[in-house]
Amino acid sequence: MNGIKTGAWLLPLGSLLLAACGGGDDDPGVMLRTLSTRADLVSGGDALVEVVVPAGIGGNVRVTLNGADASSAFARRADGRITGVVGGLNAGANTLVASLDGAGSAQLTLTNTPRQGPLISGAQVKPFYCATPTPQVASGTTPATNASGLAGTPDADCNIASETRLYYRTTAAAQSAANPTGCTLGLPDPVWSAGANAATVPAQPATPANGCFKPYTAGSTPSDMATTTTEAGTTVPYIVRVERGTLNRGIYDIVVLFDPTRPWTATAPQAQWNGKVYYNFGSSTGQPRRQARPQLAWPSADEQLRRGHMVVANSMTDSARNSNRVMMSETVMMMKEHIGDTYGPIRFTMGTGCSGGSINSNMNASINPGLLDGVVTSCTYPDSETTTLEVGDCVLLVEAYQKPAITNLWAGLGLTQAQINARKAAINGHPDQSACHAWYNAFGSNGRAGVYNQRLVSNNTTGAITQSPTATNNCELPNSAVYDPANAAATATLPRCNAWSWAAPIWGTVTVNGVAMGRDTRDNVGVQYGLKALRDGAITAEEFVALNEAVGGIDRDSTPRAARTTADREALDIAYRAGIVASGKNLAKTAIIDLRGWDDSNVTVPPGQTPGTIPIHHQWFSWAIRDRITAGAGDAGNQALWRFARTGLAAPGTLGTDAFLAMDNWLTGLKADTAAGTLEQKVRRTRPTSGTFDTRDFCLLPQEVAQTTRVFDAAVCDADPFLKPSLSPRQVAGGPRAEDVLKCQLKPLLRTDYAASTFTDPQWTRLQAVFPDGVCDWSRPGVGQQDAVGPLTFSAGPGGQPLPAAPVSVAR
Repeated sequence: MNGIKTGAWLLPLGSLLLAACGGGDDDPGVMLRTLSTRADLVSGGDALVEVVVPAGIGGNVRVTLNGADASSAFARRADGRITGVVGGLNAGANTLVASLDGAGSAQLTLTNTPRQGPLISGAQVKPFYCATPTPQVASGTTPATNASGLAGTPDADCNIASETRLYYRTTAAAQSAANPTGCTLGLPDPVWSAGANAATVPAQPATPANGCFKPYTAGSTPSDMATTTTEAGTTVPYIVRVERGTLNRGIYDIVVLFDPTRPWTATAPQAQWNGKVYYNFGSSTGQPRRQARPQLAWPSADEQLRRGHMVVANSMTDSARNSNRVMMSETVMMMKEHIGDTYGPIRFTMGTGCSGGSINSNMNASINPGLLDGVVTSCTYPDSETTTLEVGDCVLLVEAYQKPAITNLWAGLGLTQAQINARKAAINGHPDQSACHAWYNAFGSNGRAGVYNQRLVSNNTTGAITQSPTATNNCELPNSAVYDPANAAATATLPRCNAWSWAAPIWGTVTVNGVAMGRDTRDNVGVQYGLKALRDGAITAEEFVALNEAVGGIDRDSTPRAARTTADREALDIAYRAGIVASGKNLAKTAIIDLRGWDDSNVTVPPGQTPGTIPIHHQWFSWAIRDRITAGAGDAGNQALWRFARTGLAAPGTLGTDAFLAMDNWLTGLKADTAAGTLEQKVRRTRPTSGTFDTRDFCLLPQEVAQTTRVFDAAVCDADPFLKPSLSPRQVAGGPRAEDVLKCQLKPLLRTDYAASTFTDPQWTRLQAVFPDGVCDWSRPGVGQQDAVGPLTFSAGPGGQPLPAAPVSVAR
């Protein structure tokens, strides 16, 4: 083929896409632009490209890639546009040229990164152990491997050949409380994993006996195969294709309705896909050094799949597998490009996740605004850096409460355990002592950099702590393979296992006693723990002074010490500039539905709930996000807050599906809005506020058993003790509810800032010793606090630089 014959036509694309992908409506002559990513951020060796020809000019379009003819990849498509996928790109710069008789030539440089990455997150941290077809046992300092769910052998960069499989949905109803014998929405090929120190290969999990999805053989018609009607009104056999592969060292699943009798290309997608991506982010948080399959059991997205949405997950966007939020966001970029290059253009992307999954949903919106068009989150946190404030404060307080200085003081006051716990609640800012206990047990050791013995609260009433006799680490490696603070000199070059070292390409490092350590954002210098409790009369001046003497801090290994914790100034600047501290200004550009359930206590619980949860997903986090958006954009009109408590964190009834459908309607309207206005304005004016897809704020009162009556009066909702947000230890210390100050600026410790005669002279002298440089001045911004300027690229090293303007094609 020597070229594509063109005719007179005009491309109806908006300037936003042109700015992002190259080219412009005022450019003379033929132009080139990438459609699935920026031309300088191509990955995986291929790119979906459009040749734009001027109106009124016909002739032959010829395309070359690195001097070789590539015209055969391009054709005029059903929408009248000339598009094609160019493959076989070299690593680095590639020259794409399009020429048109009468309109000259255009050249665009495509910069390609191999599929193992990285694009913008800097050098990848090693060692990192690849998944294998079957788990391999541990050997010496090499950990056991997880099964990849793929047949191929990984290469040195953990790339594994992609595979596709077909499954069909059975006609059986899914298991539920009302239908306990229904089919299960678990994976038809369950995850096969092994502990890091496994000496024998674990048994492979059995395929569910009553799974809702079963393997499908092309050409067959199983008697129990269901059909589904897509949102376009077309009824099709409910068959899905699962593509599994590797990208950015993560293992991904892409699942979508599929017709095995027809082809699918990026330039001619199958019609049952609606062009929408439903991206799932996994929960928890961690930084293990082993490749694994994603957390998502994709059959659980039955509601999305049956309507025609594409369901996507990658283990590097699961918070439990990757706490480097820049790398996580980069992975989403690469996944979206792969989808565009393989399946076709994306109409919009909706993110979703609980807990750590909510962090990743919000982090994409903050680090790289526009990467997700909307998010539906539950058990929501704003980001990991500021969530760490409450985790760290709780760890220090739980330890302090067990120190003799505090236990002896309370014993001397003759306090009952109930009175002691009331004091803990007042200092912590929580309904009772249990929430800090939960943080301590669930994530109190997550910041440990090397080998450690985990400490756990073993008595939820007294807060007594028990230490495990078995050492462990957070890298999922044999202990002999990681840094050991007790033997720092001999293990100085071994992997460190906390989030800041895992993300050292973002933060940079400092060397302490010969050990290179990731720069750190943790700080509690000047924090007056229990300040509100003191002013409210919940604790005495002596308790206040003794507490702040006892609380101390941690070093870079998270080892407790008497001195307060000190952050690195460089890390603070990076956290804010890169959007790693969730930026309200950036979040304001994303449609948000926050499903906020109750998880503030496992002692005091709402009607209908049984004690026993791990209460770490506190109500106030949703309000922290709202306060940040309001501060950054003037209002939080893009955030819908749906509150409930009776069912804990689980959305009652159909509320989860309602949120998905409402967000789908919201984003459909957003993408249809072609009138003038900023993205922030469009997100707000297209928000549905009535009818079936009403997204107004509401609550479900916990006293209502049915949980179906939506209460839109915020005052009524706020009056309920299980719907009203509590505080955090740092808010009790005077900090803002936005909880976006990593390190406070200081002011002098002045006696006049407290009620007269609060302290005796000896108490004041002791308090001066605790705060020699002053106390937090919460009226001022935090140290290093500034607007996010991302997305940043860390390709040149830690600290990051703003991405330059997207490359555009140039006339030749």
